[in-house]
Amino acid sequence: MTLGDSLQSALRAISANKLRSALTTLGVVIGVGSVIAMLGIGEGTKKKSLENIEAMGTNMITVMPDWRRGSSAGMAGAALKDEDVEVIRRRVPTAKIVAGGVRSQETVKFGNRNTRTQIMGGEPEMAIVRNATRLFQGSWYTQEDEAMMNRKAVLGYQVYDTLFGGENAVGSTIMIKGQPFEVAGVIFYKGGSGFMNPDDQIYIPLSTARQRLMGRTNLDMINVMAINTEVLPFTQTEVEASLALTRRNAAGENQFRVFNQGEWIEQIETQTRLLSFLLAGIASVSLLVGGIGIMNIMLVSVTERTREIGLRKAIGAKRSGILIQFLLESVVMCVLGGGIGVALGYGATVFVAEALKVPPVVQTQAIVMAFGFSAFVGLFFGLYPALRASSLQPIEALRHE
Repeated sequence: MTLGDSLQSALRAISANKLRSALTTLGVVIGVGSVIAMLGIGEGTKKKSLENIEAMGTNMITVMPDWRRGSSAGMAGAALKDEDVEVIRRRVPTAKIVAGGVRSQETVKFGNRNTRTQIMGGEPEMAIVRNATRLFQGSWYTQEDEAMMNRKAVLGYQVYDTLFGGENAVGSTIMIKGQPFEVAGVIFYKGGSGFMNPDDQIYIPLSTARQRLMGRTNLDMINVMAINTEVLPFTQTEVEASLALTRRNAAGENQFRVFNQGEWIEQIETQTRLLSFLLAGIASVSLLVGGIGIMNIMLVSVTERTREIGLRKAIGAKRSGILIQFLLESVVMCVLGGGIGVALGYGATVFVAEALKVPPVVQTQAIVMAFGFSAFVGLFFGLYPALRASSLQPIEALRHE
């Protein structure tokens, strides 16, 4: 019996019990589809996060307070101040722009529309630091607005779309925490999402944010833009050395943390990679469950076809031919289930990615891995039933009721 004959026989056996075969492959379909979807959504989330960071510029350094190492008196020693900004400006020659900033989550209203978004307080240079100089409408607030603590606001595109729905926003008055702010401009759409979404932010003058809106003098962050990416490591070292002169606790530990964009990117890649593999591992359990189901059905099939096996052996069928036939039945069911699972997984990836507003990324290696694993499941879980079928004795098989 040739391999082609064995394959035809396997297909006939599968088609003879269509419903049972379909239910048997369902576990493989769900398992493969889940693996494809989890890996695709994980890759899409990583890609969008990296795009959000890169949209802020690749020569950026961010200084943030390390509250774990603050002073015993209310953690005041870890708070960033205007003096820290001046120290960096004086001592770090490769720093092109140094800008302090504050932020908070507030509800913003315009007419009968409202949204909760992140308010970023910063000097006018924040436009360059945040790579937000390209405006859809209007202009940025000025140094005069900063000096006079004027209530001016520049909207991220998502906030603008939610509040104004595509209409002209410049000159309109929005309410932030119950205070009126005049819209000075709208930043062009960047296509962000998630926690670091640049489209879901509002920028206001730093002095206005601290004195009129938030009522505090400390800074939440200091953004440092290096002259270019080549001097970024040197700039980071100099920033750390400059702040270490005044920002250390009694144990000699720095009370601040310094991040560059490369470190953010590395952290995101590491975390999303681990999360993707974790989710794929959980989804793979469905494949194992599907494999167990296939083994169970194949054992039932061997029992139902015992007399057939005995008859074939009595007229000269070889043990290897019977083994290959039953093994092919298992593999074919898994491969068919794998093909359907790939299609469903791709569709699920596109659907969920659209809902989460991240790009669907289905890599070829993920498809090959899931498809190959489904074939392996067929081989592994079909081997025992095939061996059992091939080892039946002809006389005992013919006497089976």
